[in-house]
Amino acid sequence: MPRTIVATRYVTPLREGGSLPAIVEADDAGLYVVKFRGAGQGAKALIAELIAGELAREVGLRVPEVVLLELDPALGRNEPDGEIRELLKASAGLNLALDYLPGSVTFDPLAEPTPSVPEASAIVAFDAFITNVDRTPKNPNLLCWHRQLWLIDHGASLYFHHAWVDWEERSQGRFAPIKDHVLLPWAGALKDTEALLRGRLTRDVVERTVAAIPEAWLAAAESPFPSVEAHRAAYVTWLLKRVEALPAFLEEAARARAQLV
Repeated sequence: MPRTIVATRYVTPLREGGSLPAIVEADDAGLYVVKFRGAGQGAKALIAELIAGELAREVGLRVPEVVLLELDPALGRNEPDGEIRELLKASAGLNLALDYLPGSVTFDPLAEPTPSVPEASAIVAFDAFITNVDRTPKNPNLLCWHRQLWLIDHGASLYFHHAWVDWEERSQGRFAPIKDHVLLPWAGALKDTEALLRGRLTRDVVERTVAAIPEAWLAAAESPFPSVEAHRAAYVTWLLKRVEALPAFLEEAARARAQLV
């Protein structure tokens, strides 16, 4: 589960991100891409990043290390950009960060390396599982690093938690946006992914992952639940119901791919 580090130096903003993430140095001398709690979607985006990142790793996919980053707002006191100063002030406490992959480039479906069929299938299946709407040709959120694919930016997944309307029923649904997935043309082994996901996304794994969500994030994320414990339990329930629904949304993905190839 994620370790906790402390930010020691704000290096540079990443302005291509709508929520203004940044590269920050931490007390372990490492560089990290930080997603701030005070940005756009707030704590819910961080919860989605943590759950998706840790479960993707359990499935065997490559995700930069996910860590919790403690931020002192004084870190930005000399920052000339007022927007950044306000963001850092609003993000005091625990934020989420990913290990920075120096020299990585955005995946281009027209360039090498070409993803393997098993890997593409596993990524497509996993994104359907977490309802990730943000892995399209326009915005693949995949990095090529040392000629391997790495998954990043999962804050738009688990979008059900922005409303929690009929959430248990919706957990069983198909995922129509999978038709726009950037790796769908290579995902020729979707049937094989059901056993992979079902075997690795066990109750123990799901509960351990959800238990890692900081209480402060759950408390800050608006929900209909009477307590943090009930809020946490709802994520476990949704994820386990989503595992049960694997045949339906994998069938949806296979049908969408058949229309492409």
